[in-house]
Amino acid sequence: MSGKNVVLFGPPGAGKGTQAVKLKDLLSVPHVSTGDMFRENIKNNTELGRTAKEYSNSGRLVPDEVTIAMVKDRLGRDDMKGGFLLDGFPRSVPQAEALDKILAELGIKLNHVVNIAVADDEVKARLAKRAEIEGRADDADPKVIENRLNTYKNQSEPCLSYYRPQNIVRDIDGIGSIDEIFGRIQKVFA
Repeated sequence: MSGKNVVLFGPPGAGKGTQAVKLKDLLSVPHVSTGDMFRENIKNNTELGRTAKEYSNSGRLVPDEVTIAMVKDRLGRDDMKGGFLLDGFPRSVPQAEALDKILAELGIKLNHVVNIAVADDEVKARLAKRAEIEGRADDADPKVIENRLNTYKNQSEPCLSYYRPQNIVRDIDGIGSIDEIFGRIQKVFA
């Protein structure tokens, strides 16, 4: 099986969370989500958690340096030695550059950026369906969805251009059943 240090990428509603559960089992590596890291640090009342909570409680975005510090701490733990599946980070080119520095310091090489590609119309349909099924208010408002897509295109999508020269981006067609999409992802690691 080829390298197990993986970033999972794609627009909101691409199915990253669904595929991450299957992929972490396939690779036998921890799934590291930035949302989980924030919740863990806040729950454990760490210094980073307290800082993150101050920002989120006041409705502000947590600054990159706090997120980057959490990622660095998490990737430096012993359970990461066999690989990792990073989900939700990086979300911008500066974060991608910071990730490269963290990995270099830890002596780790990023092997794959698995990009689940889904067209805007499909994303909108999926988020509307998810709002219906899961009752997620953030997925029900078309203006919020449009804003999330624009943020992804302007801030996150440029990460793919950053990683392409390294020949580690694996574009996966994100249309089809969960199992069909996972079958395409599995081929990256065959």
